[in-house]
Amino acid sequence: MGRPRALVAVVSGVLLLGGLAGCGSGPSQVGSAVIVGDSSVSLDRVQSMIDQAVREQPYGQKLAREHKLDLLGREIVRQTVLHELTERAARKEGLVVDQGKVAALTAQEKSAPVADTGQGDAVAVTQIVSKLRDSNEVAHDVVLEMQLAQKYLPKLSVGADYVGIAATSETDAEARARAFDLAQQFAADPGKIQATIQQAGQEAQQAQQTGMPGPGGFSDAGMTEVFGAAQYLSLAQTPLFGSPANSVVAFQARMPAKPDWYVFVVRSRGTDKAVPADQEAQKPTDQQLTSIGTRLLQPYLTDAGLRVNPRYGVWDVVAMNLAPNSAATQGTVVPMRGAAPAQQ
Repeated sequence: MGRPRALVAVVSGVLLLGGLAGCGSGPSQVGSAVIVGDSSVSLDRVQSMIDQAVREQPYGQKLAREHKLDLLGREIVRQTVLHELTERAARKEGLVVDQGKVAALTAQEKSAPVADTGQGDAVAVTQIVSKLRDSNEVAHDVVLEMQLAQKYLPKLSVGADYVGIAATSETDAEARARAFDLAQQFAADPGKIQATIQQAGQEAQQAQQTGMPGPGGFSDAGMTEVFGAAQYLSLAQTPLFGSPANSVVAFQARMPAKPDWYVFVVRSRGTDKAVPADQEAQKPTDQQLTSIGTRLLQPYLTDAGLRVNPRYGVWDVVAMNLAPNSAATQGTVVPMRGAAPAQQ
């Protein structure tokens, strides 16, 4: 089955990077906002940063008026987690940060307050929390994440089976529920995968010919496709490339006109040899490298001992972010039944 255009065109939302050094005398669940390994950030520290944002940033005052200070709390926790994972990755990979690039990024930092540019709360909140931190530390993390992406991009590949589920909008709750359910079914009974993908392929072909979806609502399908990260930069930013072999991943394709959900069965994940490609490698932007670097932190979650205080929500591995609750996560990653954990 040829690779459908719908999948190749998948574009995921870019995740902005940041970091915050762990503080506190030791990891204790009581009084902690988040614990990552041996580092923790206290509830008091998070509240202190929120108070500082409201004092110093007009946009922070806007969030306070709109009763949205929870966004700041979640962003502080998110940046804490990403920073700690970045440090772990740098140690394991032997990365030495390019100080010249750190200095260049630091020099670009503007001292002006965060303005309301119309890009939404998420962008503004990320900028506010980054400004609360040491600018050199922020740049240090970003450069390390870019270096991590550059190290693995030429040799990173994933082999997967997949099906696409038609969605009417980004907020199509029915399509989301079907994707989550199908991921659980595939993980619990791998014997269902091949027949379902064959059905999905037939429905996808029929839909292309008739313009009408089939009874299963499938829009796309593929068996044992191999994707090279350098050839598919948009996919490289998604959990497809961060999840281990023998796992099932469901997430929504962020396309402007067709936000379908995809369920992938990850068969293999390679990081050590050049990838045979059916198209030329793309030249990534700095923003794409940063986002791919974020995704490459995902495997480090397994040993990080991550614990998030429920007041800040739950960790969403698909988004590499905090979600207010489990119903608001951007997808799911489920290990296949009976499969041994894959080495990363």
